[in-house]
Parts: sequence; C-alpha cells; structure tokens
Amino acid sequence: MGHILTYQSSEIDWCEGNFQHSLHVAEFYNTISNVTFFIVAPLMMYLMHPYARERTWAVHLFWPMLMVVGIFSAYYHMTLSYLGQLLDEISILWILAVGYSIWFPRPHFPSFIKDRRQFASAVSITACISTLMSFAKPTVNAYVLNCVTFHIIYVLVREMKKCSLPQIQRLAFMSVCLWLLAISCWLSDRLLCGFWRRINFCYLHSFWHVLISITVVHSITLFAYFDAIYEIPLCQPEIQYWPCSRWQLGLPYLAVYRNQKPRKSC
Repeated sequence: MGHILTYQSSEIDWCEGNFQHSLHVAEFYNTISNVTFFIVAPLMMYLMHPYARERTWAVHLFWPMLMVVGIFSAYYHMTLSYLGQLLDEISILWILAVGYSIWFPRPHFPSFIKDRRQFASAVSITACISTLMSFAKPTVNAYVLNCVTFHIIYVLVREMKKCSLPQIQRLAFMSVCLWLLAISCWLSDRLLCGFWRRINFCYLHSFWHVLISITVVHSITLFAYFDAIYEIPLCQPEIQYWPCSRWQLGLPYLAVYRNQKPRKSC
C-alpha cells in the first residue's frame, strides 16, 4: 500500500519538469490547471437547472462528478503516484458512464435494451468490469478512455444528419474542433516531449485540462439538446450562452421552455 501512495510511483510522467516550483507538487502547472473543472462545473449546474428540473435530477450528478475528476487529476499530477493515476482514470471512466446513462440518444439503444433504466444498468455493469480491468494495465487506460470519444463523435454525426439548424451545427462543429485541439495537446505532450523540452515549453498537458473541460460543456449541451427532443417533447429546447447569448460567445447551456414557443424541428 505504501508503494502506490509514494510520489512518482506512477508509470506515467508527463512532460512538465517535476518539483520545479514546489517541494510538494510534482507538476505545478498540470496540477493548478485543474481549477477549470471547479469553475465550469458549479456554473453549469446552475445554468442547466431548468433542464434538469424538466428532465431528471440525475443531470445534477454529472457536474459534481466533473469536480471529482478535477480533484483526482490534481492529486495525480501533484504526486505522480500510482494511486493518483488509478483514481484519475477511474473517475473519468465513471463520469463517462454517467454521461452515457443520462444522455445517450434513445434511438441508438441496442435492440435488446427496452428502456433507459435497463440501458443505465448495462452501462453500470460495463463500468464495473472496466474498473476491475483498469488495474491490469494502467498505462493503457488513458488511451482506451480517449478512444471512447470516437464512439461519441460517431453518435453525434448520426444525430446531426437529422438536424439542419445552424445554431446546432455550429455547436457540433465547435465541440469537435475543441476536442481535436485538446487531444492534440494531450498526444503532443505525451509523444513529443523531447521536442517541447528542447524549446522549454512543457505545458501542453495543462492546456489539455482547460480545453477538455470546455469541450465537455459544449458536448454535453449538444447531447442535452437531442435528449430534450426525445425525452421531454412538451418542452422547447434552446441553446444559449453564458455570459452573452447575443453573439453566441461563452459557455453554451440548454434552456427549456414549456408551452411558450412553437416546437422547432431539426
């Protein structure tokens, strides 16, 4: 047990130099960049409250779990311990499971799934099995978790074929572009560390934390829009932006209106 708690016991060491700014924080910028999760999560919980009230209170579970991801990610980069690595990856696995359970579009359920409750049970069982398997080869976990995004993009593309609203198409485009930029930072920091150290710029993984938190907000808002169409047909979903909806700048979120506007179709 002592070994897995030990500083730098993780098999992965990111590009940022260790203990350069503090004797107690291994990767200083990779640690503090997780503050983004603690900013966007409470804000999105507040902004998405009307949608959660109409849809399900389980929506509010996602945002505290996003902060848990931030906590474990900060702990991991602070210590570079084996335990921190596992907690970080397992928290990501379970927040993906929660997202799938709540927002995965009903038309894309497997044929043997009857309803969302049954789908959520299947996702939970899969997540439990994956959690146990994650102990087998921890260095592979991060790559596997990132590959889940390809399935999310595949589902997104299928949904977008049904929708021609410019606002929704723009949000989908921004979601994919932000993810591509974020994953480029992640891969570049992991695979091209020698180059970045030669030019003394070893902070791409901290950019990943900021970009992926913003990507999550964009993608969840988009899937919430499609979810509202399927699950709460009496409500009119509308994409708005905080702090400025007029120019569609800032963090997107889903607003819902009941019996106030005619229903728009994708």
